[in-house]
Amino acid sequence: MTVRGLNDNHNRDLKNLFKSAAVSASTRSRPLRDFYAARVEKGMRPTMARLTLARKIAAISLTIWKKGVHFDAKQLDQQTA
Repeated sequence: MTVRGLNDNHNRDLKNLFKSAAVSASTRSRPLRDFYAARVEKGMRPTMARLTLARKIAAISLTIWKKGVHFDAKQLDQQTA
């Protein structure tokens, strides 16, 4: 029996980095903390909200890296609406 969504070739260090960033951002950083709080207020479990935040941070990092753009909190608000 396998765990859904996981495969053998994932990068454990990078995964831990994004999960740690999500824990930190959920308590400190203003726009990302609001993203987390909005998920919890809608009834999402805090653990799943942190996982969603970690995935959001990973997506933002990939976009910044590939396109060379700067982070814009206004776009984050537009995506959550």
